Amino acid sequence: MPSVHVIVVGAGPAGASLAYLLARCGIQTTLVERQTDFAREFRGEGLMPSGTDALRQMGLSAQLDGLPQTEAREVHLYQGAAQRLRVPVAAAGVAPRFVSQPALLEMLVTEASKFGSLRIERGFTVRDLLWRNDQVVGVRGDGPDGPRSIDATLVVGADGRASVVRKRSHLDRGREQEAFDVVWCRVPMLAGWGDVVRMYLGRGHFCVVFPAHDGRLQVGWVIAKGEFGELRRRGVEEWLAELQRNVSPDFADHLKAHQDELVHPFLLDVVCDRLTEWSEPGLLLFGDAAHPMSPVAGQGINIALRDALVAANHLVPVLRGGGTPLEVAAACRRIRDERLPEVKTIQTMQQLLPRVLFQRTPWSRFLVGRVGPALLRVGLLPLMARSAARRFTHGTTGVELRV
Repeated sequence: MPSVHVIVVGAGPAGASLAYLLARCGIQTTLVERQTDFAREFRGEGLMPSGTDALRQMGLSAQLDGLPQTEAREVHLYQGAAQRLRVPVAAAGVAPRFVSQPALLEMLVTEASKFGSLRIERGFTVRDLLWRNDQVVGVRGDGPDGPRSIDATLVVGADGRASVVRKRSHLDRGREQEAFDVVWCRVPMLAGWGDVVRMYLGRGHFCVVFPAHDGRLQVGWVIAKGEFGELRRRGVEEWLAELQRNVSPDFADHLKAHQDELVHPFLLDVVCDRLTEWSEPGLLLFGDAAHPMSPVAGQGINIALRDALVAANHLVPVLRGGGTPLEVAAACRRIRDERLPEVKTIQTMQQLLPRVLFQRTPWSRFLVGRVGPALLRVGLLPLMARSAARRFTHGTTGVELRV
């Protein structure tokens, strides 16, 4: 029986989780990561119950509990400066955890390293795919010791929304830009904030603020695409002043008092799309490489973890048996077929609110200014919000690890 070797490109949540699961099942796996550590800024640190459940099924609950994190117990919705809705999420079983992603990734890599069937190569940048007879048979890249090639039975591209593997494949295609961008930054904690997520909803603006694992407040300010560049050219005081006009007075005063203490504000160019085909002979794309998620409702890390469970379910039995290229290709198609419905549903839900907020039409202004408040007054908006939240937090399909 020929030897089987899988290369997983990218040690983000999708790649590190799949490498862990493959190695645990005895599949010879090489995990390559271009960075030498995870000590950098991450955006997707909101772990929903669906993501927590995926880690539980992987047998990593205790390790997860030991990581730096906070948990939201309430969500407060504001329209401008006025609080309109207060939802206790902990009791409803939909509370998110905000977990240090550097710590989470280090934990996954550490646990995966305990299996002799895994090799981890940090500081290895993949430059291209190796092809033989129209099939991917490995990767070519630059490591600490110079250029090198690595052969594989299967290459898995899990290298995120800017995936090199996707670009070097025959699967890539143009991407549609979203109508909005997100400005991310952290500010010192506001006294009395508690375990609360605040959402500020306004015409052309949406802001979410939550307690981060490091004791500060994480701010995600959703604005119309292209708007931040002009604000930034006028200086940090100008864009902060714009943000302050769209939040409650206590938080606006806090931002003004601590404007010199903002931590690395940066702009996320939002992409939300999905490939219809995730694989070709010898190659599988998944996670953000196949379907970059919008940051709305913090779905990226959770969808990635669920992708990893489904990928392991289909790949392990075939690879254990020394599967033929046709059998491996069929397993990769089954992964796409199982995951695509949830990805499509969640992405559609993610795109709904920004389209209403940022379409400068009389209809969108009517929805935000009249319909939303009316639904709130009659009690329908909370019911609709809870129904949507349940799908965001628990997923839309069942995912069960079987290997």
